[in-house]
Amino acid sequence: MTSLDRAGLADLLDGKLPWQQLKGVMSGTKDPARFDLYLQVLQERASFEDMILLPLAEHLFVVARNGQRVVICDCGYEFGALDQNWKHAARILVRDSEALLEEIYDTYHRCDPNWMELREYFCPGCLTQLAVEAVPPGYPPLFDMLPDLDTLYAEFLGQPLEDADPDWFQDRTNDLTSEWLKEAAGV
Repeated sequence: MTSLDRAGLADLLDGKLPWQQLKGVMSGTKDPARFDLYLQVLQERASFEDMILLPLAEHLFVVARNGQRVVICDCGYEFGALDQNWKHAARILVRDSEALLEEIYDTYHRCDPNWMELREYFCPGCLTQLAVEAVPPGYPPLFDMLPDLDTLYAEFLGQPLEDADPDWFQDRTNDLTSEWLKEAAGV
């Protein structure tokens, strides 16, 4: 089993872990305490006080905030409930024209904007780019992941969450977009 101490885990997060040690970490048996240590290191670095339940992506975390599970950026900007796609609260640059695509790709390497668009998602709080997706025009934002935190904590980590409830693990993105439609229709 390859274990990392706090300094080694910090080096891993910062991309400073030497290759041989990194290779051992990736291919070795996982240290059961690593997840807790990982959360501790992330929490120490966080600009917010909310308890981190899970890192969702680079710069994105699921935290416990005011009795809810919400997605926030490392700057502290709140995107909303975990059970709704965080991308709906992000700033979005849609590259759907030749002019916008040629800013990043030359003629021979870019997509046809009639067939595909690139969407770049940014945090409204700090303008960090959080995700990019390539989808057909008009396709809804991809919901990358809805983690089952209750199962992760109870069955894999052996540390059931105090607010465990099967109701948490449901995609409620359609509820959000339905409300937007009602508002737009004046209902």
